[in-house]
Amino acid sequence: MKTLDDGRDLLFVDRHVLQETTSAPAFEGLRRRGLRVRHPELTIATQDHIVSTEPGRTETTNPQGRELMTLMRRNSADNSIRHFGVEDPRQGIVHVIAPELGVALPGSVLACGDSHTSTAGGLGALGIGVGTSEVEHVLATQTLALARPRAMRIDFQGKLPQGVTAKDVILHAIGLFGIAAGQGHAIEYAGEAIRVLPVEARLTICNMSIEIGARLGLIAPDEATFAYLQGREFLPEQAVLDRAMASWRMLASDAGAGFDKELTVDCSKIAPQVTWGTTQEDVVGIDRPVPDVGAFTDAAQRDRATEAMRYMDVVPGKPLEGLPVDIAFIGSCTNARLSDLEAAAVVIEGRKVAAHVRAMVVPGSMSVKRAAEAKGLDKIFRAAGFEWRDAGCSMCVSINQDVVGPGKRCIATTNRNFENRQGPRSRTHLASPAMVAAAAVAGAITDVRKMIAS
Repeated sequence: MKTLDDGRDLLFVDRHVLQETTSAPAFEGLRRRGLRVRHPELTIATQDHIVSTEPGRTETTNPQGRELMTLMRRNSADNSIRHFGVEDPRQGIVHVIAPELGVALPGSVLACGDSHTSTAGGLGALGIGVGTSEVEHVLATQTLALARPRAMRIDFQGKLPQGVTAKDVILHAIGLFGIAAGQGHAIEYAGEAIRVLPVEARLTICNMSIEIGARLGLIAPDEATFAYLQGREFLPEQAVLDRAMASWRMLASDAGAGFDKELTVDCSKIAPQVTWGTTQEDVVGIDRPVPDVGAFTDAAQRDRATEAMRYMDVVPGKPLEGLPVDIAFIGSCTNARLSDLEAAAVVIEGRKVAAHVRAMVVPGSMSVKRAAEAKGLDKIFRAAGFEWRDAGCSMCVSINQDVVGPGKRCIATTNRNFENRQGPRSRTHLASPAMVAAAAVAGAITDVRKMIAS
């Protein structure tokens, strides 16, 4: 690391992950400048954002994505970069395959042209989302100039109640502290509630660091992390790995370490969460009503909340439970890992999707899809009336064929509920996989704890 004249730190990027939408102009920039990729062996590329998720899809299934996917394949081949196209068994969402392949490692710097690269923090990595110009810079130099963020810690205390998941925990924290709470900070997630989480749940927590305003977030690696990494494809050879693990065990913050900002969350009182508005801080427990507009004392907040309620067509002071949904979507880099699908399948098994609901499961990677099928989860979902798709970003972002129609209401396991995010005039409620599964069956937003108990 080197400190530049402007005060930023110049970091070596240990691994660089590419996706099709931000990589194409970066490669074009390299060609214009006559530059080559500095370290192709430290770079991988995957097709995820624009790819069709129809079973058996090809690069041409989604005509709007054909050009960018073809460019990624060509650019990867021209620069000797590993490319995981739709035919590759390792294809999947960038933030899902980086951990599952062992590309993201504790203490490493991982860059990708997508904001949710923070997901890798679940392994104790520094996952940094970058823009297209920075993608070009990393390709050319394998370095990244970064203003050093301030240190922030959120301490999650208490035991999670039944039916409450990592997604509920991070949504609750964003609701408490707001979408700007982490601005200018790197967040360490700590506390007893975090330490007992399995690694895939930790990835979900760190994925939504961006939604609380931070550039990145991480959880200190521990024995659960090291067990998760065993046997991953791109781990270093054993002798190197042994030395690395000795260093990784020293990455936890020292006792008494100082932070610029510290916050605490009592997890023992959290209920399953659902968003009601158009930012992630517009969230309530399923057992609570949509807030009354009068609860917002600041005029600007009151105006924004009023507009959000109008857009979402929800009633202030009324509960979300019972609000009909048109689409139930389980997928995205936030909640499309095997454990997420297992949690949804527990709710779904033996039940049927409501007749008016379109229900979809899009695994985060083809590896996740195969693992789920080996456990028979696909049969559970199909028997209930869910579509069982191939891997991709899908309905998280409306730049592929999976789109929510105008005025339609979707409950989703994704990370963003902005206006028009899932399609023009679409309405999005964020929730956990179990809550989405419950809504699919009920045909309306409902409290999954009632189904778990029954």
